[in-house]
Amino acid sequence: MSKYDPLWNWVKENGTDSFKLTYAEIEEIAGLPIDHSFLTYKKELSAYGYKVGKISMKEQTVAFEKV
Repeated sequence: MSKYDPLWNWVKENGTDSFKLTYAEIEEIAGLPIDHSFLTYKKELSAYGYKVGKISMKEQTVAFEKV
């Protein structure tokens, strides 16, 4: 079980081909603060049919794309 499972499940249930979430939205959905480990854990998302696209530090957003 991953600490980001709540986020991955939310992304899968969203069903949209591509979308962006803010860091604050991710933290609310995941129930924990987003940190550097997100870069490692993002690989798990492929099992849910999605991938992490662009991560914008300036806009504080993460793009998700269906694969």
